[in-house]
Amino acid sequence: MDVVIIKYNAGNIYSVDYGLQRLGITPEITDDPERIRKADRVVFPGQGEASTTVRYLHERKLDQVIKDLKQPVLGICIGMQLMCRHSEEGDVDCLGIFEADVKRFIPQQHADKIPHMGWNTVNNVRSDLFSTVLNERFVYFVHSYYVPMTDETIAETDYIHPFSAAMRKANFYAVQFHPEKSGRTGEMILSNFLNLS
Repeated sequence: MDVVIIKYNAGNIYSVDYGLQRLGITPEITDDPERIRKADRVVFPGQGEASTTVRYLHERKLDQVIKDLKQPVLGICIGMQLMCRHSEEGDVDCLGIFEADVKRFIPQQHADKIPHMGWNTVNNVRSDLFSTVLNERFVYFVHSYYVPMTDETIAETDYIHPFSAAMRKANFYAVQFHPEKSGRTGEMILSNFLNLS
């Protein structure tokens, strides 16, 4: 299977590369639009700051390349947030694939730490990206911004309040957590993505 990881100015790309290699896939890390368009699967991962990453995508016209993709695409962490309409981080317009705006966590009590970092469960899973055995499983999060619940939400997590742990629109899938750092549960989710019809 031909899998591409989109190369842009965001961290964590190589841990996703390693996570896919553990599943027997050797992905190509590239910012070449033609290679991205021709891949069987496209992964759009990353950690970073929204406004600078969006600017990088615009400058290289990768924003339009991503929006035009027809094969299964998986956004991870900031990749998911960049697939939304707008982000409060840097007050920037994003790709607009998902009809949602990215919000900053606001602590409600002293125990609420930002960023949300560590293991939490995904609930109410509803997509072929997941299976029923993945409901209530723990996955690993690191984020200060979140996507509220929307009609495109396919899994939920509660930290301070419920938010979208995963989203889907047509061939575009996205997760706020890091499947490549989520042990066997994360491997199952990545494997489900690779096996989407």
